[in-house]
Amino acid sequence: MRGSWWSHPLAQVIFQVNERLEDHNDVLLTKLVSGKVTFVHRKLWSEVVTIARAREDWQMKKLSPPVSSLLAQIDSAGSLTTAEAVWPRQSKMKLGDAARKLESRLLVVGTQFHSESGAHLKLLETWDHWMKRRKFKPAKISVEAAKEQLDIKLERLNEKDEASAKLPWH
Repeated sequence: MRGSWWSHPLAQVIFQVNERLEDHNDVLLTKLVSGKVTFVHRKLWSEVVTIARAREDWQMKKLSPPVSSLLAQIDSAGSLTTAEAVWPRQSKMKLGDAARKLESRLLVVGTQFHSESGAHLKLLETWDHWMKRRKFKPAKISVEAAKEQLDIKLERLNEKDEASAKLPWH
């Protein structure tokens, strides 16, 4: 499917399936492929977690001071909501944009939810906090091997679907 799935005749069915996948115990939602929300099956969690926790240059380079500050808050707390984050009022960047930047570099796990008042919020977690909450212990794998495995899988999908999706370290 090209473009937005919202314009597809089966958009409501797609939405319902997405909702069910979000709640599935074997599915991780993260911004892995082309900066988009990606449903990752448990079979690939070790690779994703290994890469995400590496804190390589592509993840850390050129983070603005407010984004770095948000990351430090999350690292310190383990998890926090966007309502709990301390955000400088004078910042030109919005808190939501900073959270998305951290997610797109796989520095945190972000999960959207509605507060009791109905406001849209996001839970931002370290990967260690997420693993503990999900009771997940990753297999030991090197960052290089993890990247290679995900590169191969995405390359196959790109060939099959005549696509040009990219992983964040490229």
